[in-house]
Amino acid sequence: MTRARAVLLAVSLAMSFMTQPAQSAVRVLIVSGLGGEASYEQKFETQAKAVASAASRAGAALKDILVITGEEARRTALDPELKKFAAAVKSDDQVVVVLIGHGSFDGEEYRFNLPGPDITGREILAFLDSMPAGQMLVVNATSSSGSVLEQWRKPNRVVITATKSGGERNATRFAEYWVQALSSPEADRDKNEIVTAAEAYDYASRKVADTFKSDAALATEHSRLDGKNAERIVVARLGSAALLPTDDVLDGLMKEQGTLETQLDAVKAKKGSVPVEQYYDELEKVLLDVARLDKRIDARKAELLGPSAGAPGTPAAGGSNASKNR
Repeated sequence: MTRARAVLLAVSLAMSFMTQPAQSAVRVLIVSGLGGEASYEQKFETQAKAVASAASRAGAALKDILVITGEEARRTALDPELKKFAAAVKSDDQVVVVLIGHGSFDGEEYRFNLPGPDITGREILAFLDSMPAGQMLVVNATSSSGSVLEQWRKPNRVVITATKSGGERNATRFAEYWVQALSSPEADRDKNEIVTAAEAYDYASRKVADTFKSDAALATEHSRLDGKNAERIVVARLGSAALLPTDDVLDGLMKEQGTLETQLDAVKAKKGSVPVEQYYDELEKVLLDVARLDKRIDARKAELLGPSAGAPGTPAAGGSNASKNR
């Protein structure tokens, strides 16, 4: 392989890692449970609304965002809403489920605390498994949430818990910093105006650890992330990236990008099992397609955002990093 070709592949490969896959639809469910006292009730509801607002800015349609808080989270009202939500999910959709509040674990069963009868970890799992989503993110920000991490594990599902086990029973701080991450440039490590699930998790986990250190207190929660491709799940958009309107042309380009990402993963999986020249031939073809598509996406975003998008000193929409997640 020539030096020029090696350089081209290295640059193209770096660009490909910055893209985000497209999804047919993004459906978001946020439930804040029983607070137990007024201060917690208000805090949980505020956090739920903040997550919903970030989901809307990230590209989820308002009709596809369901927020259930307070008395609305009683089982008599919650169960039919969950069934309705699950019934709308299609196989190529992305689903995000966020649970905020208190949880408990008796050594055998996790429970998400609701007004009236609680909902168990097994019941929540049945709900999650009923949805044929192509990709799923579940954020359980409650106490004792770590007890469900392995139980809820499934291919194409990323599970984040505020605690490492059911034994960490204290009220958690994770949700507060997860919400902060959804609007924080600090959480956006690569400065592309997109916050991914991986970035939000890293930010929230770090902030939780920092608060315990600053309080000179023993940490009572240790968050966990299980599953692949958390870096490809967009949970928030910042700056000009949040201003991109819904556009059929851009949506189509994003779907093409998702297809190319799948092709790229398939080629990478062949490394070591096919002749070297064949591997690089196939890799080069896909990477060049990715680079050409990135230019088309950037051009369309510039059209949508207007002349100011490219003005000196004005943040761009994130370039190839700001792919619309739907």
